[in-house]
Amino acid sequence: MAAAEPGPLTSQVLNTADGVPAARLDLSLHRLDPQLMVWTLLGVGSTDADGRCGALVTRDAFGAGMYKLRFETGSYWEARGQTAFYPYVELVFDVTEPQQNLHLPLLMSLFSYTTYRGR
Repeated sequence: MAAAEPGPLTSQVLNTADGVPAARLDLSLHRLDPQLMVWTLLGVGSTDADGRCGALVTRDAFGAGMYKLRFETGSYWEARGQTAFYPYVELVFDVTEPQQNLHLPLLMSLFSYTTYRGR
């Protein structure tokens, strides 16, 4: 049986403190309504054993606009018996070419994080 095709937006979270993928980390995708200036929830998910999540939005629902990808980092660290400085991480980004695939990795430790745009 073939694996489900990932959506147009994928992410992978890596726990750089321990050198492992961040499995079972919850995240959500939101889109900004430019008229009302409020965020609308599009999808929720959780990372798999490899720290990957790719089913937050369908191609049809992924249009041009401003988006926010929220990672529940505090809950992840608490489940590991640790306390993080950042209770969550939000990546706000602008999509101008929705036909392209975007990959937004998050590399994190208890006191830092970094991200970049991949494809």
